Amino acid sequence: MSTKKPNIVFLLSDDQGAWAMGCSGNEEIITPNLDKLAAEGMRFENFFCASPVCSPARASLLTGRIPSQHGVHDWIRDDNKKQEDIEYLAGQTAYTDILAQEGYVCGLSGKWHLGKSSVPQKSFTHWFAHKSGGGPYYGAPFYREGRLVYEPGYVTDVITDDAISFLKEHAGKQPFYLHVGYTAPHAPWLNNHPKEYTDLYENCRFLSCPMEKEHPDSIYLTKEVLQDLRANQIGYYAAATAMDYNIGRILEQLDKLGIREETLVIFGSDNGFSCGHHGFWGKGNGTFPINMYESSVKVPMIMSQPGVIEPGMVNSSLLSAYDFMPTLLDYVGIEGTDRGEKLPGKSFLPALLGQEFHQGESIVVMDEYGPNRMIRGTRYKFIKRYPYGPNELYDLQEDPGERRNLLLAGNEKDEEIGRTMNYELEQWFINYVNPEIDGAKEPVFGSGQIGLAGLWSKGEVSHSCDDYIKEKLKE
Repeated sequence: MSTKKPNIVFLLSDDQGAWAMGCSGNEEIITPNLDKLAAEGMRFENFFCASPVCSPARASLLTGRIPSQHGVHDWIRDDNKKQEDIEYLAGQTAYTDILAQEGYVCGLSGKWHLGKSSVPQKSFTHWFAHKSGGGPYYGAPFYREGRLVYEPGYVTDVITDDAISFLKEHAGKQPFYLHVGYTAPHAPWLNNHPKEYTDLYENCRFLSCPMEKEHPDSIYLTKEVLQDLRANQIGYYAAATAMDYNIGRILEQLDKLGIREETLVIFGSDNGFSCGHHGFWGKGNGTFPINMYESSVKVPMIMSQPGVIEPGMVNSSLLSAYDFMPTLLDYVGIEGTDRGEKLPGKSFLPALLGQEFHQGESIVVMDEYGPNRMIRGTRYKFIKRYPYGPNELYDLQEDPGERRNLLLAGNEKDEEIGRTMNYELEQWFINYVNPEIDGAKEPVFGSGQIGLAGLWSKGEVSHSCDDYIKEKLKE
């Protein structure tokens, strides 16, 4: 690799399953620019979020910490006034802080969703931040230079326009990091997307996202979608294609500026998503109890830099969002990235550069969403729900669709596998959890976080519980 530090553009989508790209085998969704990016670089087919919901997943990408280390355990609600006063990652080191110390200028265009969106954080000097975590695609609220504005245009275009302005301003000067946080393809899907994109799917059969029999634990989103399933399918795919078009605009701008070969381009999503898979629409909180299905925890991840990363490669290593920070800093030649912190992630730079990078049966990835945790190896996945269950064990080799919970069969061999994986899970989390903000002790229902977690809350309520979930708890 060159000794010159590369520019970095991180394109992060919102609620996009790993299945929702042409390059991952979906023959119906139209994503030519993502497909081209994958053809020019490396696609990771077994990349997992650290938590299957947006805010904690994003916090883990930024800090290399699991939720029980950074304290964000659920999506952050913005429907109460005090949310604008909480900076959830205050005092925690993000990779952008380290990049800035090493001479990078850091810019944010789009979704932040980690509290106090009005104020630049984590060494970003350019700050065009969405006020909340999502919402309508027209008239979206943004903070520009500290002032709240409502952008009349289509939000995916608006975010891209700002990102391109940043590129034009900083190209050829000092190295830059640009974080492009799209809200696509997050809901809403009805009457929110340009006709030029929805028309593309008028004749689509949507065989790539079949609506299965409704999951018994599905929540209100699935029921809303089923009122007009086809229109929602069209909206989800249209939102993804509109984002793909705008990603093409950014890639084209890098070419025009003559800096594509100097720039590492990354595409990923915060968490996975089900569009009818397993009989529900949503992510980890698309059901209650919260789920850890593959469609919820597996996310897209593509990295490309011409002349550095070999084109057209697909890597099957088990990797996690907590591996992202050490890898990114390793890629740009910054050592000592842990800064004395006890972080779980490991750099996968050798894999990215096509060097020897072997993983055996003992390699696992971990996930957590409040009192719900997962350990996933190359064959088996174990999900633990504190304190009473129901726990789950899946053989992903024999049952890749996760249809048969082996713990219900009463087979001694399967129960032994479950006990072993439970022990490994407990040992791993004990090693990294901050007991002050331990997610296993948090009342996380998937309805949103409204304050600091655990002891950091100083006795205040941290998590919301919607009326719909309250009714589910009574069942």
